[in-house]
Amino acid sequence: MDYAVTLAGLAVVHLLAVASPGPSTVLIVQTSAVAGRRSGLLAAVAMMTGSVLWAAAALFGLQALFARFQWLHLAFQVAGGLYLIYLAVQLWRHARDPLPEIPAGAAGHLTGWTGFLRVLLLQLSNPKIMVFFGSIFLSVLPHDMPSWMNGTVLALVAFNEFTWFAILALVFSGGTARAFYRRAKFWLDRFMGGALGLLGLRLALGNR
Repeated sequence: MDYAVTLAGLAVVHLLAVASPGPSTVLIVQTSAVAGRRSGLLAAVAMMTGSVLWAAAALFGLQALFARFQWLHLAFQVAGGLYLIYLAVQLWRHARDPLPEIPAGAAGHLTGWTGFLRVLLLQLSNPKIMVFFGSIFLSVLPHDMPSWMNGTVLALVAFNEFTWFAILALVFSGGTARAFYRRAKFWLDRFMGGALGLLGLRLALGNR
């Protein structure tokens, strides 16, 4: 198997998911807009840290389970595909929804390391992130990949997460791109919804 192609596919799929407007994007954008560039970058680091921890849990936990219980692979494959389809439907349904606003009085909770811990705890309190990573890993990664791929996968996750959210922090800390972002949200949601829907069908039907 060409592992370079596999890793490239994973990087693209994961980057599409990270770039799709959602709760994480809203939090980074509004932290940067309300509390400034430094707080936005710290929030990006927190988002990356939480995602890598969940990705590691999904990667190593799933591999250990599948090595012992082969039937779990099929069960997780179908469940993961259905979950991706569910995400796709939600993205399509809420594509026109506006981004929520953070009240001005909440700005103090977004600054510096306080904001970092807030974002990290929010990220770690959402186990659906591990389910999402499990779904993506099942769809893209080979079942019997070599051990060196584990570190590479986590490095890709960390790179994508930090790069995207750092770019958002740098852009929105200046407050000049909010209007464009709001206009683009509908099409980004629809594009990502279609991509996740196709990936979910491929995964649920077992056409790997």
